Amino acid sequence: MWNKKRVLKLGQDAVDERGHWGSKVEFLLAVAGNIVGLGNVWRFPYLCYKNGGGAFLVPYLVFAFTCGVPLFLLETFVGQHTQEGGITCWKKLCPVAEGIGYGGLLTQIYGCMSYTIILAWALFYLAFSFISPLPWSTCDNYWNTADCVIVTTRNLTNHTKGNSAAMEFWEHRVLNISGGIEEIGNIRWEVLLCLLTMWVICYFCIWKGVKSTGKVKSIKV
Repeated sequence: MWNKKRVLKLGQDAVDERGHWGSKVEFLLAVAGNIVGLGNVWRFPYLCYKNGGGAFLVPYLVFAFTCGVPLFLLETFVGQHTQEGGITCWKKLCPVAEGIGYGGLLTQIYGCMSYTIILAWALFYLAFSFISPLPWSTCDNYWNTADCVIVTTRNLTNHTKGNSAAMEFWEHRVLNISGGIEEIGNIRWEVLLCLLTMWVICYFCIWKGVKSTGKVKSIKV
């Protein structure tokens, strides 16, 4: 009996050490923040336009309600029931399925890396947006080529040749794209600094555990 109470106490201490949500509202906001991300407001409209517009919504909604929502509910229920992380919860339910947790972790790592890079680009553009005139609105910069043109609403329909100033700013100033995969190119120190800044911001958003994450996610929503 004493050993059983000790095991229960140790298990409760482990749960307390991991932290709890401050309230149910914080948990719901955190879940909503994970659902509504950059992909919804940036990638999804592009995919709709590329794959048939409104017709794309039909298969999207079918798969969302038949696959996406059930998997989301399953993941939420498993986490709440086991009170474990993404890897140990599968080990607790079925040791053979532990690989699902590692696969999910790998997906999260790639997703976080890609989204943080996008945020670094956004920070880079934010810094340059304080310059007047905007560097991507003219063709008089050192990174512009002879094919640079300023695209306006007046000549947008007649624009057939040349590269827009905004595109050249993106390709030559931000990314400095090399001539091919065989050319490694140089490190973009300004972009690297923006990337490190975003990683530091992300760290301080979650360094206090789930309680701070719930208040950071409520801001995102």
